[in-house]
Formats: sequence, structure tokens, C-alpha cells
Amino acid sequence: MNAALLYPFILVAGALQALGNSMNARLRDALVNPWLAATYSFMPIVIVFTILFFTMPTPLPTLQTLGTMPWYAPLGGVAGAVAVFGGLAFVDKVGAGPFNGLTITANILTSLALDSLGLFGLKAGGFKAMPWLGGLLMVVGIVFIARATGPKSEDEKAESGEGGLMAKLLYPFILVAGSLQAVGVVLNAQLRGALVNPWLAATVSFIPVALVFLFVFLLRPTPLPTRADVARVPWWGALGGIAGAVAVFAGLLFVDKVGAGAFNGLLITANLFTSIAIDHFGWLGMKRVRAGIGRLIGGLLMAAGIVLISVF
Repeated sequence: MNAALLYPFILVAGALQALGNSMNARLRDALVNPWLAATYSFMPIVIVFTILFFTMPTPLPTLQTLGTMPWYAPLGGVAGAVAVFGGLAFVDKVGAGPFNGLTITANILTSLALDSLGLFGLKAGGFKAMPWLGGLLMVVGIVFIARATGPKSEDEKAESGEGGLMAKLLYPFILVAGSLQAVGVVLNAQLRGALVNPWLAATVSFIPVALVFLFVFLLRPTPLPTRADVARVPWWGALGGIAGAVAVFAGLLFVDKVGAGAFNGLLITANLFTSIAIDHFGWLGMKRVRAGIGRLIGGLLMAAGIVLISVF
């Protein structure tokens, strides 16, 4: 099967990932406690994939396929969730623009390295100049988009510590989170290969993540939302996690067919273009931020970058 035929499905997954992020942001605002919001968002994913597995329980893995599974394959969901934790813990300290720029940059460059070196079971493609040039274009595009994001007032920056020395000390941790996000996609693909059934693989991938967020919430149960806060949760509030999970499921199915660089590049490009549209039109109750020339230039640079990564 021509890998290019899978690109539209990956683009849809990236768009849903952006919608899921905005849904989760609304859920986080309404439920007050970020760990409660994360648990509330991830639990429906586990329930849905578990139901799908019991509905379609075949094929099942054999002892032979299980024997081919690396010990680290079930950690793909946890690796990807580090970026979610980073967003919960650090985005208000460094700002949304720098946070997203750092995570996406680390994601792209790590994905290209995984493809070039053949790490974690991927087929080694060797160093190719054009995909790395595409990665550079995507990084430049991200910088344009991040810089075009409306700046905070000086009072808000001072209150959050954004832009200060303490915020910059968090940058290495955010870069690690972005790299782990790319690694998580590859580990999930290996898990799917060993477990055979994609619904079983998705369930195994998400259960540890949901349990981790539940455990952290039990350790830090405050603040709790009031009845008025809960009433503000929109009817689609619990769907953010499921929308975002489509990207993880796409990774389970497609990353070994199109390559980590192309998969993450397509996913990120669709995510950012959808995010620009969400901000521009104020969808899902988000604050309207006009798509200025900087964001549009950034989007075009990212599109050019993904062409170079995918074609070459």
C-alpha cells in the first residue's frame, strides 16, 4: 500500500488532536484541579478502547508475537503523557508559545533522528539532507507562529514568572518531554505489532496513563471544583481526551508504514493549522486571536517542511 494514501487520515488525526487540546483546556478551567481534569479526560479513552477490544477481541497475540515485544513497548503511552504533564505543570510558567515551540521542535528533530538511526526497531534510513532541511523549515515556522502569539502584559508575565531565569531553567525538561512524545509514538507502534489487536494495544497503552493521573489526583485532591464550576463543563468536555487519542491510535497503525518523521510532521502541521483556525474563529469557547501574517508565514513554512520530509 502506498504510504501517501495514509496521509489524509494522519492529517485528520492531527486536526482532532488540536480540537482535543482546546476541549481539555475548557475542561481544565471548569474543573479547577488539573489532575482531576486529566483523569476525567483519560478515563473515557480507556473505557472506549476496552469496549472496542471486547467487541472485536480477535486477533489475539500469541506467545510468539509476545516474545518479540521489547520490555519498553508498553511505556509508549506513559512517554507521550510526559508532554501532557509538562503542559499541566509548566505552560503557565514559560508561556504557551515557548512551551509549544520547544516541545514541537524536540518532537520533530527526535523523529528525524529515529528514522535516520533506526532506533527502537525502526528501519534505518541513514542521513538525508532534504528531510533535515524540512525539519529546519518546520522549526523556523514554529518560531514564527510562537512569536506571533499575542504577548502577555508585563503584569501577567511578572505574576507567572514567564521570561525569567526560573522559566528558562525549565526549558531542558520541556525539550525532553517533546522528545519522549516522539519516542512514545514509535513504542506504541511496537506494542501494536506485538499485541496484534490494535484495540488491545491502545487499551494497554492508555491504562498506565490514566492510573498515573488518578494516583496524582489522589495525592493532590485540592482544589476541587464547586457545583457552579461543574455546571460550566460543556457537554463535549469529556470528549477532548478521545479526540486526542485518535492521534495515538493513528501512531499505532501508521508510524511503521510512513516513518516517524513524516508521521509526526503531518500530525504537527495539521495540529497547528487547526489551532490557528480555532484561535482565529474562537471555536470551542477559546479566546479569539487573529491569524496574522506571522502565523500564516509559519504555517506555510511548516507545510513546505513536511513536503520535504515526506517526499525525500
